[in-house]
Amino acid sequence: MDEPERTHGLAATFALYALARVGLVAVVAGVLVAFGVPLLVGVLVALVVALPLSMVLFRGMRARLDAALDAAVRRRRAEREALRAKLRGEDLGGESEARVGSEPAGEGQSDGRSG
Repeated sequence: MDEPERTHGLAATFALYALARVGLVAVVAGVLVAFGVPLLVGVLVALVVALPLSMVLFRGMRARLDAALDAAVRRRRAEREALRAKLRGEDLGGESEARVGSEPAGEGQSDGRSG
């Protein structure tokens, strides 16, 4: 159960990865400007060069981001299923299910409100 201790939150992992990518663009643009390339051209070239370069340099960070995204998706999917089960009345007692099932309500209007 040391997996939650190792993994970081999704927001922190994403922020670190985004900051590293922006930093890489800044470094590449800085190097190009130092060699006499105009700033705008240097930034545009840095954007194009930084994409494949970051795939190689930040492979570990990208793997952690993928793991954090996967964990967030699995957690959210479980929460959504639990909510749907509650809304269906599956975790309520048998008496409530029979009462809910016997109400003549249209789809989406089980609470008596219209519109």
